[in-house]
Amino acid sequence: MKAVRLDAVGELFLKEVERPKPGPGDLLVRVEASGICGTDRHLLKGEFPSKPPVTLGHEFCGIIEEVGPGVQGFRTGKRVTGDPNIVCGRCVHCQNGRINLCRNLTAIGIHRDGGLADYVIVPQQQAYELPLSLKASHGAFCEPIACCLHGIDIADIQPGSSVIVLGGGVIGLITVQLARLAGASRVVLSTRQAVKRELAERVGATASIDPTRGDFIANVTGPDGLLPGGADVVIECAGVAETVEQSFRLARPGGTVVILGVMAQGEKVAVEPFDILFRELKVFGSFINPFTHRRAAELVASGALKLDELISREVRLEEVPAIIARPAGPGEVKILFVP
Repeated sequence: MKAVRLDAVGELFLKEVERPKPGPGDLLVRVEASGICGTDRHLLKGEFPSKPPVTLGHEFCGIIEEVGPGVQGFRTGKRVTGDPNIVCGRCVHCQNGRINLCRNLTAIGIHRDGGLADYVIVPQQQAYELPLSLKASHGAFCEPIACCLHGIDIADIQPGSSVIVLGGGVIGLITVQLARLAGASRVVLSTRQAVKRELAERVGATASIDPTRGDFIANVTGPDGLLPGGADVVIECAGVAETVEQSFRLARPGGTVVILGVMAQGEKVAVEPFDILFRELKVFGSFINPFTHRRAAELVASGALKLDELISREVRLEEVPAIIARPAGPGEVKILFVP
């Protein structure tokens, strides 16, 4: 079969490899759609811990073609989405229900072979069924939606509250929709790209703003700003030092800041602890998707989210290495490998 292989930092190729065989408890899944993620670019550059050589792809869905010994509850011909994050269940964090902090966490598409390939192995405990009537391309959104759901859970958005989302990529645009579903009455998205601001308002943002025009902080938090006094909740989705620093200044006193975007490992930002103290800000990180993948699958199946609008284009597997090797293009949201 064909697979997109990260052989080492900076070395990504399309290769012919042996089609895997499912072991005990495993499903062999024929990939129908797999998303290209910003994390894949971090992996290529060595900015996110990985275990090459490995096949990339942690956002995927597909059809079960074969089941391994001992599999229960799944059969061939069914469509599934795979939760890529595999935990040990034994360490102190797993025992305390903080499975995303598992000391022995491994991930499909990062530490073990993933879904940017013709086939992928999914342990049965990581698989969640999706309806066959669903668009396969929608199934590939389950993983990023699951991560956004965890951020929304942490943010604890209350009905009628105000939210500003920093970053107009797929994570920001999903977060806008989830914030509205959580009951936020005002959701503002900040991004430099006009096409993404327009898209944000189509999928549910009550307003959008260009952070490069005028005094950005005053345009949001000032008396005549979009969210006078600041936002109840700020969710950073860009993974950029500038937006992380902005997030603290955009929150109202007593507000909540959630860091959901992924910055390169080792990168630093300037923070003023006195400001966090004096305004009693609540600051949280949000890492991956503990106990949210099933909810994401159910949400996708329900049709409650606008996902077609987030698909920039569908590509062949042969195109994927070059796409990962370059930065996201203007207006690009989500590119999917679809066989």
